[in-house]
Amino acid sequence: MSRSSGEIEYRQATEADYDAVVEFTEETWSDLDVEVSDYLPNVYHEWIDGENRRTIVADAGDAIAGIAQVVMLSDWEGWAQGMRVNPAFRGEGIGRDINDRLFAWARERGATVVRNMVFSWNQAGLGQSRALGYDPVTEFRWLQPDSDGGAVSDIDAYRGSPEAAWTYWTTAAARDHLRGLALDPAESWAVRDLTRSMLAEAADENRLLTVSGEDGTRGFSYLTRIDERESDQRLAEYGVAAWDDLDAGRELLDALAADAAARDAETVRVLIPETPRYVSDGARLRAEIGQTPDFVLAADLSGPVH
Repeated sequence: MSRSSGEIEYRQATEADYDAVVEFTEETWSDLDVEVSDYLPNVYHEWIDGENRRTIVADAGDAIAGIAQVVMLSDWEGWAQGMRVNPAFRGEGIGRDINDRLFAWARERGATVVRNMVFSWNQAGLGQSRALGYDPVTEFRWLQPDSDGGAVSDIDAYRGSPEAAWTYWTTAAARDHLRGLALDPAESWAVRDLTRSMLAEAADENRLLTVSGEDGTRGFSYLTRIDERESDQRLAEYGVAAWDDLDAGRELLDALAADAAARDAETVRVLIPETPRYVSDGARLRAEIGQTPDFVLAADLSGPVH
């Protein structure tokens, strides 16, 4: 019998848990040769707050043994994030116990799928996700074009219709690779099914950008958020970039740069499919490319509970 079965209390995370959570998450990846730090200590208080989310801690009395969260992104999609197990409690079944409770919570709210994202270099995280019932879905990479409005004189000319963008998306190779997923407009670092209504809302708020030619729509993107928390610079983040060819890609990235500049953003980030064509197009267009891809996995909750 594991310690988790009798001596651990699984409950909602609180503000008072902050110091105990920080104690074992500040150095999450300090032993790896990667330039990334754990975001939880920086966002904890706002991260646990809000509707449609459940954050569970494993309380061992004198320490927090683990933490994780699920957020409902839509009526049927949950997003799991922040799974951390205190090194002193690894091997005790803490991660599975937290995950099972989060799955149950998501099912009660109608979720038929829960997805998560794992850095491609995070071997432990990938192994844990597979062990917990997540299956591989897709991979993406970040593209970071310069924020410069010089190449586009009239950004309003690229504010296309949601119908055109949706029609393009339904047959796009990018959609096939991404399995229909793109960034959620509210929850950072989360992907969900891109829907027609999301594009309509983006268009209503002047966040939808399309490029077109004689043969119709040739690419599109949409702004998800403006953020100043991740760095010292104002970031414009776009949910996905899909384009037909190099010329369409160049025009779309120029439109993103102009849109970001109009919003006083110094940096730009957009999700692209992790395919040789998209990544090499980005390189050819002289956009900065993220060093490694990110993997998306999913757990199917539509079947019977065992």
